Amino acid sequence: MYNTINLDKLKEECGVIGIYGPGEQQLSRMAYFGLHALQHRGQESAGIAVNQGGQITYYKEMGLVQEVFSDDIIERLQGDIAVGHVRYSTTGESYVINAQPLVVRYKGGSIALAHNGNLINAGEIRDELEDQGVIFQTSIDSEVIANLIARYNAFGIEKAIQKTMGQIRGSYALVISYGDKLIGVRDPNGLRPLCIGKIDGGYVLSSESCAFNVLGAEFIRDVAAGEMVIIEGGQIRSIQYSNEQKKALCSFEFVYFARPDSVLDGQSVYISRRNAGKMLAKEHPAEADLVIAVPDSGTVAAIGYAEESKIPFGEGLIKNRYVGRTFIQPDQKMRELSVRLKLNVLKENIKGKRIVLIDDSIVRGTTSGRIVEMLKAAGAAEVHLRVCSPPVKFSCYFGIDTPTRKNLVGATHSIEEIRKMVGADSLGYLSIEGLLESIHESGEGLCSACFSGDYPMEVPKSGNKYLFEKR
Repeated sequence: MYNTINLDKLKEECGVIGIYGPGEQQLSRMAYFGLHALQHRGQESAGIAVNQGGQITYYKEMGLVQEVFSDDIIERLQGDIAVGHVRYSTTGESYVINAQPLVVRYKGGSIALAHNGNLINAGEIRDELEDQGVIFQTSIDSEVIANLIARYNAFGIEKAIQKTMGQIRGSYALVISYGDKLIGVRDPNGLRPLCIGKIDGGYVLSSESCAFNVLGAEFIRDVAAGEMVIIEGGQIRSIQYSNEQKKALCSFEFVYFARPDSVLDGQSVYISRRNAGKMLAKEHPAEADLVIAVPDSGTVAAIGYAEESKIPFGEGLIKNRYVGRTFIQPDQKMRELSVRLKLNVLKENIKGKRIVLIDDSIVRGTTSGRIVEMLKAAGAAEVHLRVCSPPVKFSCYFGIDTPTRKNLVGATHSIEEIRKMVGADSLGYLSIEGLLESIHESGEGLCSACFSGDYPMEVPKSGNKYLFEKR
């Protein structure tokens, strides 16, 4: 389970990393550190698979990276290619059998596959394969990808992957180890991020560039939408397997998911969040004495809001960084206690002041109400809540765990109703146009479906976001 304070946030599905480093003695340790840098993308399970001459060994378990791997385990994982994964489940239940990387042995050899994203036609493909006698070991859509690749093994790994990509629909950033190759694949719309870095004697593929800083890797470029990159023999090749015209990188990566020190498709996450704060100050000014953030995801936008509004930025909420994961509490009193365990009000800065409180998003509204209540109990004269994203009104089908629409407060309540619900003196959301412009001046090439309902592809009409969740 997760920190109660995070129940009012959308959850990313996972983070992937792949390292190609023949002769590197510390390859699995490098993958371990890379996963540490991507831990924010998934805290449910972690795994590393290493490839030595086509022979793959792996270890994966439930928990955080540092909980899963010991020095002894890392030392046992020796190879020339490593694939790593951290997971938050959207398809499949939270069991170790669903942890990744998936390691599949078939007639053509062995592959290790790590997947970030969600397939919207996985259910129908899985049904077809099961009708043909294929046996599935997990309840995750990533196994559909692995089985399709195995099915086409006679064509060779590269053609097998291309044929598989021709059948699946949805979002995916894949890192695959096979033989002496490390392969990265990004979906035709570029919904999920994937980038390439260079290290001494090898390469790194990662969901985010922040992992390169840890590994001492040099950022080369992002994998393009609809591109497959093949790393072998110390060289990197590219195959553009799809020319889908509608680029649609997830805008919520910039709002919340990605680390602020990452760069996605050429856009700095830090700069985009600061721009969002500035835009928010223009769209929803407030007369106040202090700008504070809900740490840590609202901090950069709060700095931007303060710069634009000329209202001083300061600390008002102190985050306990050592709480770790806490169980969801069964009653209201315990839930409120859990919020206070995670966040504490700095009363000396708050008392008697008119506060602008900056948060990145509101999903259910429950946590926002508790924070506003805490600030007012500490003596804040006014609390003006500002949200640096639009109201979340629609479910995501592409690897973000959004509640159903009936549980999305932005879909069921007006802004004034939400303001009353959370107890703020005023409430303002950044517009969709403001958000997209804060990320990219033209606002092009981004998916904002969770705000607008304008999906980059046709989505299931059944209302099921993840077609074999808890299958």
